[in-house]
Amino acid sequence: MRILLVEDDVDLSGRIAASLRAENFVVDIARNGEDGEHAGLTEIYDVVVLDLGLPTSDGVTVLKSWRSQGRNFPVMVLTAREGWPDKVAAFKAGADDFLTKPFRFEELVLRLRALVRRAAGHAASIVQCGDISYDAQLGTFEQSGLPLKLTAFEWRVLSCLMLRKETIIDKRELLERVYEGDADVDSNSIEVIVARLRRKIGADRIETERGRGYRLTKGT
Repeated sequence: MRILLVEDDVDLSGRIAASLRAENFVVDIARNGEDGEHAGLTEIYDVVVLDLGLPTSDGVTVLKSWRSQGRNFPVMVLTAREGWPDKVAAFKAGADDFLTKPFRFEELVLRLRALVRRAAGHAASIVQCGDISYDAQLGTFEQSGLPLKLTAFEWRVLSCLMLRKETIIDKRELLERVYEGDADVDSNSIEVIVARLRRKIGADRIETERGRGYRLTKGT
């Protein structure tokens, strides 16, 4: 899952990014409103963490711009502002959730996972595809009741396929959800990860649609 973090505090953004990466999220950081607005309009994100008090353009303005141009990814507003008018302004602009600083990183992770899950159309925290289950709240996988041991890259690919099970996902889209923007990525890297996943969960579980992408199925 790929996150855009728009936060001008260098120390805080670094700590948030480190915590999210430890939970297998891919994190892009923008440290002012202009850069954050541009990233949100030009890149693919599963969820956005947005501060309100930003240089160059405030968070509410950035959020209004995204929504007016059809960007419908879920947005978690993260701010030191506690006033009710600020919350009202954020929600009216299109925010999906609101977390006030200081906060616990564990709570941020749980809320972000819930936003991603609901945006993918899953009301329950457990997503099932055949004998594979994904606890979208805890970020864990099981197959036939046994834990699946996955690398960070494998987790990112499988979680994306799981949340959109039975749907073809473009290879480029998977690449953007697995690697951060400045990573030096081999063109065959997704094929390698998918091959490793097939060895772990069954060769028939991930179908290849030539020229289109991959699809997770219930299997035979």
